[in-house]
Amino acid sequence: MSEQIITVNIGDRPYRLAVRSEGEEQLYRKAGKLINEKMKQYADNFAYKDNQDLFAMVVLQLAVDSISYNNQADYYNTLKDKLVNIDNTLTDILED
Repeated sequence: MSEQIITVNIGDRPYRLAVRSEGEEQLYRKAGKLINEKMKQYADNFAYKDNQDLFAMVVLQLAVDSISYNNQADYYNTLKDKLVNIDNTLTDILED
């Protein structure tokens, strides 16, 4: 699939994007839907002046989620490495 132009609506504004594949298109559409849902949640629960306030809160939440996910991934990778080392050590001991 060659590059295709799609439009994703976020906060009642259209954004035109170039995507390379149908899978990439679905990711952008899903992300746009997620942003709109989170903006609605914030709009329903907090006072705000305009969509810029909602965008800022959504971006902050998604950034925190991303950092938290990366920290968890780092922890699990470190844990996996340690378990592999323990397994290798035990295997060496049992083979001797």
